[in-house]
Amino acid sequence: MKKQFLLICLLLVMGSPWAFSQKYSNEFLAIGVGARAHGMSGAQTAFVSDITSAYWNPAGLSEIQAPFQVAAMHAEWFAGVGQYDYISFGKSLNRDHKSFLSFSLIRLGIDNIPYTINLVNPDGTINYDNVTEFSAADYAFLGSYARKLKNPAFAVGGSAKVVRRVIGSIGNSWGFGADLGVQYRKGNLMLGLMGRDLTTTFNAWSFNLTDREKDVFTATGNEIPVSNTEITKPRFILGGAYKMRLSPKLTMLPALDLEWTTDGRRNVLVSSKSFNIDPRIGLETDYDGFVQLRLGVANIQRVKDDFNLEKENLSLQPNFGVGLRLGRVQLDYALTDIGNVSQVSYSHIFSLRLDFKEKQ
Repeated sequence: MKKQFLLICLLLVMGSPWAFSQKYSNEFLAIGVGARAHGMSGAQTAFVSDITSAYWNPAGLSEIQAPFQVAAMHAEWFAGVGQYDYISFGKSLNRDHKSFLSFSLIRLGIDNIPYTINLVNPDGTINYDNVTEFSAADYAFLGSYARKLKNPAFAVGGSAKVVRRVIGSIGNSWGFGADLGVQYRKGNLMLGLMGRDLTTTFNAWSFNLTDREKDVFTATGNEIPVSNTEITKPRFILGGAYKMRLSPKLTMLPALDLEWTTDGRRNVLVSSKSFNIDPRIGLETDYDGFVQLRLGVANIQRVKDDFNLEKENLSLQPNFGVGLRLGRVQLDYALTDIGNVSQVSYSHIFSLRLDFKEKQ
């Protein structure tokens, strides 16, 4: 029972510092926010223009015309075991809407995990009253700011983020980092560049295990975690989009993001020891600003064939989404395969955005 408990903990605690290498530090921040973005597989860097810009490209905050905007998102993993939530609010700082300030909170957590380390008494008897519960959760708080430049075709923005990760009473960490983004808009053409973790994000971990817990870790062949520092290296996303008007009420927006990483070989479409390129492709069709249909493709990887290990096949993750605009309210839904690692492959993602009117 104890060995099963420890194994489950190692599998469930997302990104625990002794289970993953630093290349994948803070991976919960790679998931993304907003059902619109998920429906387009995250291809957002060039054209995102609502409060979710704080995550995808802070420069897009400068496109918000509402004086005050709020948004929220909820998604579940593994048949509801993992909960992913996001909330954000922000306001324009001047009447011509050239600058915008926002604050965002992201949480990915698994709650009510049984803690059975004291299930068996020293005399060998089992006492279920000794079973307690704990949570393994990752938090990120973002403060973001954007403004238009003298040339209104350009906008810049940045996000400062604080990362908090907790594994019950066993361990926790604090992390700090910053993102910076630029957008260019000329007619129907939109370009964007996003630098994530530009300062290099550091997570300082500390652990507090009792002698009892250390004894169980040792007896079951598990490594006792020690205080350490995780480093999340910078990554860059280059994006492009073009808005096409197909009729007076119908528009189509194709978008492409290319994410560049330099922290060693990854299993992406273009992979090498020096750099990697991971493409994300999205398409949104909008009818009269009222209803939107979205498609996306991402996670393009080469995987070994099940029957011939010398052969590789190309795999990809298709996503689908719909949106509905009702006055100042935007409702979005996405059906997306996040990670493709659970028996329940597809996740349902819902998000809500609300614009507030300016006081007269």
